[in-house]
Amino acid sequence: MLNTETPVRASLAKQPDDVSAMFDATAQRYDLMNTLASVGQDHLWRIATTRALGIVPGERVLDLAAGTGTSSVPLARAGAIVTAADRSVGMVSVGQVRHPGLQFVVADAEALPFEDASFDAVTISFGLRNVQHPDVALREMWRVVRPGGRLVVCEFSTPPNAALRAGYRLWLTQVLSRLARLGSNPASYDYLVESILAWRDQRGVARLLRTCGWTDVAWRNLSVGIVALHRAIRPEAA
Repeated sequence: MLNTETPVRASLAKQPDDVSAMFDATAQRYDLMNTLASVGQDHLWRIATTRALGIVPGERVLDLAAGTGTSSVPLARAGAIVTAADRSVGMVSVGQVRHPGLQFVVADAEALPFEDASFDAVTISFGLRNVQHPDVALREMWRVVRPGGRLVVCEFSTPPNAALRAGYRLWLTQVLSRLARLGSNPASYDYLVESILAWRDQRGVARLLRTCGWTDVAWRNLSVGIVALHRAIRPEAA
């Protein structure tokens, strides 16, 4: 049966309240739809993100755009003291029920409610492209991470192979739109497709990171470049 509720979605203008409302409306089935849409690859992406952070037990890690906390759980299992932060009250509310052992905070990535150098590492998965001003958010992440601290960004990207790019675009525009009908807010997946296609490629994200003060920037592709992991360091000296 098709969902007949009024669609809730953001535009590529990415007004913060619109983005939050869209995720509020998607919160209950968000994790299930991610698994379906990624054909189960989301689990592997979370493992790769955790490994890339190189967590030492007891380190303080900020997980931005944490949603319901699914991305935060493997960080905690690796021994981190995790703060799961998201701007969507709906996502945080669902996460607090599903993962009562995690610390959740409602927070805007562009104005983080944390003191300078509060964390040893910060990560954001599939959230940077949803921020209205990614450069502002990356500078905020730089601020709240200690000198020498790490950043890992896991985000949709651009397959380097032309044939794969064409197939991926077909998947996004044709298959994903049909899967979205199973969700609680199908219109949000129109935004998902648009935001992925409009997002920077691997080199573009690397340039953005360097512009925002991060150093030792490197990336590697996951799932043939559908997703990329970018790693960076806040330098010891400004």
